[in-house]
Amino acid sequence: MGLWAFAFLVLVDGPSDQDFMASSIPPNSPNPAALDLQAFFRACNPSKTLNLANTSDRRYYIDFAAVRGGRIIEALARTITRLSPEEPTCQLFTGHIGCGKSTELLRLKALLERDKFEVIYFESSRDLDMEDVSISDILLAVARSVSEHLEAIGIFLKPTYFQKLFADIQSFLQTPMEINATAELSLGLARITARTKESPRLRQQLRQSLEPRTEGILRSINEELLGAANTELKKQGKKD
Repeated sequence: MGLWAFAFLVLVDGPSDQDFMASSIPPNSPNPAALDLQAFFRACNPSKTLNLANTSDRRYYIDFAAVRGGRIIEALARTITRLSPEEPTCQLFTGHIGCGKSTELLRLKALLERDKFEVIYFESSRDLDMEDVSISDILLAVARSVSEHLEAIGIFLKPTYFQKLFADIQSFLQTPMEINATAELSLGLARITARTKESPRLRQQLRQSLEPRTEGILRSINEELLGAANTELKKQGKKD
């Protein structure tokens, strides 16, 4: 999948493991005497993501670079901003449940935004049933997240491929979904996602119909969504 003027982060998180080991506190950890201990224990919960854009969360962040083998997030950011600023990159960032992947990806998001990249953070568990996922589910979820983000910053796109796709979906599912060619793209995709998520039968019908269209959907995302957004973001001073 091509990624254009903005970094695109896809995170797949499973259910968090509530068990964790106590360890020695690194030297850069917060001063326990200055903290709200109840808030500190909540911050230590592996299921809670710390967002360093929030001052309250920033107080509880501990940099584990020394025991993780290096400054991984800085390396990912350097690849995007310096080594390949004009070309798409695909980088894998993984780890066991509750180790801090979400927190670190949000830190990467903040670093890229500081360098004037437009970052779309896509948390897959919002739209996808992680125990029953197909490629078409992922593509529609990606399109929805991208379009929602763009619309939130005032960029409204009408990909012709998706307008036709909406009409086809209503036709073959024979189910009214209140989507039309003039509706915002994210709204149409949200209604499709919600309707099929609650009905395994409709979800299976949709997958069977979309499977032969995978290449077309992917091309539309790359060209009509990301490509067009790239042009608009350049006008706003965002980086390639």
